[in-house]
Amino acid sequence: MKRNFKIYLALIGLLGLLFSCEEDGTKVYMLDNPIAPSISTVPDLTLLRTNGANIISFVGTPVDPGFKASATYFLEACVSGTNFVDPVTLYSGVQDTLIQFTVSSLNGLLLKKFDADVATSADLRIRAVLVVDAGTTAPGTSSNPFEYISATKTVTVTPYGQPRLDLINSGMTQKVESALGNGQYVGFVKLDTSKPFTLKDPDTNKTYGAGGSGLAVNGSAIAVPTDPGSGWYRLKVDTNALTYSLEPYRIGLVGSATPNGWDTPDQKMDYDSKSGTWYITITLVDGDIKFRLNDAWAWNLGGTTTNLVHNGSNIAVTAGNYTIRLTITNETSGSETGTFTIVKN
Repeated sequence: MKRNFKIYLALIGLLGLLFSCEEDGTKVYMLDNPIAPSISTVPDLTLLRTNGANIISFVGTPVDPGFKASATYFLEACVSGTNFVDPVTLYSGVQDTLIQFTVSSLNGLLLKKFDADVATSADLRIRAVLVVDAGTTAPGTSSNPFEYISATKTVTVTPYGQPRLDLINSGMTQKVESALGNGQYVGFVKLDTSKPFTLKDPDTNKTYGAGGSGLAVNGSAIAVPTDPGSGWYRLKVDTNALTYSLEPYRIGLVGSATPNGWDTPDQKMDYDSKSGTWYITITLVDGDIKFRLNDAWAWNLGGTTTNLVHNGSNIAVTAGNYTIRLTITNETSGSETGTFTIVKN
């Protein structure tokens, strides 16, 4: 009798465990037809430099897969009728209910795709990338995420041209621009230690160079630092305060598929100022790649073509010669994001 009683208790305990697991567990179900995000409000996109510091907003609704989901949203624009084959990414982030820009920052992004001071018909969309990882039975892992796209909004965009300073004797045609027209200029420039340069304002015909600890009208040619030497820099100039700074900015490809493997130096990419993208043509072997800044891991991007994130997973590639183009959608270190294309030649 005691033996039967013990078996009975054991059975009750097992059944209790099974029922408690079912009660404590969280079941997540995805709708058969998840509701795509939408763009409900678009601001006037005839932009004016005099409003450069103003805030403008896009309003939308999030993706609804049937449960509370974490998604990454991309606000994209393209020339009308091109079907987003080559869009410019205006925003990348975790929500689309309220996307805000200063007029000057949005203007700079639109100039990557649309001509200055020209009214152009543009298509806009919100693209939501949804990852469903452990804890659910649904497909959609980080290597193969779900994607939902809003209906297209067609609008007219007119970005304004920006005041500029031309680099003289730098070895190539390049410039830095002032988004607000307030004497503060910034841009990526490719410099050579053997080619000191000056800066010319084509509107006022003034030339700026080095003078004392900063900038001077008709100053001497600006020397390129020997450490880290020739390569890409972010150049900032303030013609009011007569200051300038040069910050090394070398985006590179690293990984077992590259010639140097995971070791430095990385395979350096070049910058296309019109599209705002970094690009390289390179021969790779079977292996992995990632993107990083200045040969260091503090800033690095991995993941998928449509969803690159800080410290993201390695990107697998097969052997071949490729042209790779990287778009950085958020360059803030620690939360950097982006997208890229890889085309076999």
